Amino acid sequence: MRRRAADYRRRVRRRLSIWIWVFLVLFSVAGCVLIFVQHNFQDQDHSQIQNQDQDRQTLLDRNVRNIQVTHNKLNLTKEIGSANSYARQLLEQMTLAKAYVVVAKEHNNLHLAWQLSSKIRNCQSLLSKAAMRADPITQEEAEPLIISLSSLILKSQDAHYDLATTMMTMKSHIQALEARANAATVQSAYFGNLAAESLPKNLHCVNVKLLADWITNTRIKELADENNNSPRLLDNNLYHFCLFSDNLVAVSAVVNSTVSNADHPKQLMFHIVTNDANYAAMQAWFVTNDFKGSMIEIQKVEDFTWLNASYSPAVKKSKKVDFFGYPLEESQDSETDPRFLNQKYESLLNHLRFYIPEIYPHLEKVVFLDDDVIVQKDLTPLFSLDLHGNVNGAVETCLEVHHRLYKYLNFSNPVLSSKIDPQGCGWAFGLNVFDLVAWRNANVTGMYHYWEEQNADGNLWKLGTLPAGLLAFYGRTEPLDRRWHVLGLGFDVNIDSRMIESAAVVHFNGNMKPWLKIGFGRYKPLWQRYVNRNHPYILACATG
Repeated sequence: MRRRAADYRRRVRRRLSIWIWVFLVLFSVAGCVLIFVQHNFQDQDHSQIQNQDQDRQTLLDRNVRNIQVTHNKLNLTKEIGSANSYARQLLEQMTLAKAYVVVAKEHNNLHLAWQLSSKIRNCQSLLSKAAMRADPITQEEAEPLIISLSSLILKSQDAHYDLATTMMTMKSHIQALEARANAATVQSAYFGNLAAESLPKNLHCVNVKLLADWITNTRIKELADENNNSPRLLDNNLYHFCLFSDNLVAVSAVVNSTVSNADHPKQLMFHIVTNDANYAAMQAWFVTNDFKGSMIEIQKVEDFTWLNASYSPAVKKSKKVDFFGYPLEESQDSETDPRFLNQKYESLLNHLRFYIPEIYPHLEKVVFLDDDVIVQKDLTPLFSLDLHGNVNGAVETCLEVHHRLYKYLNFSNPVLSSKIDPQGCGWAFGLNVFDLVAWRNANVTGMYHYWEEQNADGNLWKLGTLPAGLLAFYGRTEPLDRRWHVLGLGFDVNIDSRMIESAAVVHFNGNMKPWLKIGFGRYKPLWQRYVNRNHPYILACATG
């Protein structure tokens, strides 16, 4: 067959390359994905915007609710102080109505007294509700009570309960209440002092057992005589401590704590003075127990015949009171107030601290310790302290609860105000370094007698030996570092533990003594660690 010419041939259709088709497909897929992602982001943005709008709306709603709920709380004290408030009017009428209740009862008008009391209770209830809801009292609430109380008050006045009668009646009631309050205060103080000075039953049991040993065991008496006559007691090269007490276990804890913390306990000399009732028990205890080789001398105050009423004002005053501190029947001294005479403050043992140079005429320097202290460090460095010519070394208490001299003494008396600075710094008994040579030269005991005689009527001070000591040693006291003596463990439960740990001596001054059940549990271990609780007598008495 003959072929057609080229111009008349049908053109051949060419197919697109496979790669072009692949590219188109991929492009389409990418476009779909891009459109989907963009739409999704728009939805998320829209959702976030909606959520933010909702959060803002919620916060606004909360603020609106807070604004609606919040209101000015009632300050009832300020409300009562306002002259125009209904609360003050009610309170003033209640006060007057209470006075008329007392007068009405005295005149046996019980019905009127009942009516007044009922309205008073209604007023108190309304004031209580106003305080609870924190809203002021409205006129509608207060007006009925004010009107009814006013009518009752007028009724009381018509019944001749005028203001003059009411004032006189109330004055007599106030005086009677003051007298009862004073009596209760005196009674509370007396019983508090009695509790602080009383010996617990188990400790009294120990005394009884020791007394039996003293009576039956002659060897104890021989050893006691040897101790009391030892030449070491007069050696000024040794370290001398003195205590005056009738509390055996307390004195034992002081001695034991002192020797336990001393570098050289055999060089310590203890001079103890007690009374006749406790002398035998103390001798038996200190003779039969070991205190690391220290020497202990026991004396009784009854043997100091020179300490009599003609010499000592303290002894003269003690002759006017009995064992419990109350005036004897034969005493007609009206100036002696029973409230200020008790066993604790007027005991001769408490006043012996002013006669140390006479009790120990051969000694030159001593450290005085109260029976309610515990020693935690070596005290022998106190004997080498320079007192700069002063008689007494003591820790000052200007920063403590008891501050300056005017806190202890009555400076309205010209005898006192002309010689003593009321802003002078007080100090504490309990740990004192006494230079007995300087004491004798300054005649401090004579100064103490002078001030005791000036205070014969109790006008300069009322209780204790500290005020007398502040005056007798005025201008003759050298301040010691506060770490030597930390006070307050008998009345203050919040003393810094670091102060207690750093103290050379801790003092249980106050009524909460560590040997009593009322003592603070926080501090008792400080004292108990120096009590020989394994002693057979203490064990037997504790369980008996």
